[in-house]
Amino acid sequence: MTALSQRDLLGIADLSAIEIEELLQMATQLKSQKLKLRCNKVLGLLFSKASTRTRVSFTVAMYQLGGQVIDLNPNVTQVSRGEPIQDTARVLDKYLDCLAIRTFKQQELETFANYAQIPVINALTDLEHPCQVLADLLTIQEEFQTLKGLTLTYVGDGNNVANSLMLGCALVGMNVKIATPSGYEPSADVVKQASAIANGKSEVMITESPENAAKNANILYTDVWASMGQEKEAEDRMPIFKPYQINQELLSFAHPKAIVLHCLPAHRDEEITNAVIEGEHSRVWQQAENRLHAQKALLASILPSEPL
Repeated sequence: MTALSQRDLLGIADLSAIEIEELLQMATQLKSQKLKLRCNKVLGLLFSKASTRTRVSFTVAMYQLGGQVIDLNPNVTQVSRGEPIQDTARVLDKYLDCLAIRTFKQQELETFANYAQIPVINALTDLEHPCQVLADLLTIQEEFQTLKGLTLTYVGDGNNVANSLMLGCALVGMNVKIATPSGYEPSADVVKQASAIANGKSEVMITESPENAAKNANILYTDVWASMGQEKEAEDRMPIFKPYQINQELLSFAHPKAIVLHCLPAHRDEEITNAVIEGEHSRVWQQAENRLHAQKALLASILPSEPL
């Protein structure tokens, strides 16, 4: 994967379809331990939002590759005291080999990337969550042995995960249907970008009807109804999003062998019922595990690595 060497990953569309395919192949080999790589580098984690899966999976991935991780908690760095992003970026560039950032505004991530020469990885912004989608695609490929021609239906808030899913699915030739209440649709710019990528070879659909979107879908996917930073809206959103719950009734519209995904954390019996997340169609825990393998492949591709 020399093509990814020293490159940023600010959004999933920074990758080509072939690069995604190769990353997933590498992740599969790393997961099965048919491939073992060493990457003796230092990864910095600069997270302004809470994180479990992203923080732990990046940390373990780097350790398993033989590298090291520095947790740059903003509360104990000068970032919390207002040091300009460009100043922090230029200093961290001298210490680290790679920087994964979880923040609110996509513009902050892009500023870091502009001022740091080292690779910068989007570990989640309000606009996108590309590393999550790499793990999602790995999980789907494991289940169906293919991606092209499958249909993924996302039900819920048109948030950062929905944005990255649209782009990622379009890149690999999957149909993607987003069912969301009026006023909560994904970014119009991202919808336009995904449609251009799909270019008629696959479908990108936005609808208010979860039932229509779920018909014969191979994958049903959801996320919390109020993302980080929207906690004050959670109570007001509840009645609006209630019809968009993934439950047994909605699952009955999907393909009989459909799987259910959730990027976690889950609010059980809100956006997804306990019965579904714990049911036979759920691949949520496999999906969570795959964060580790997908990110390990990404780090090994971006940073210099060698076979053990």
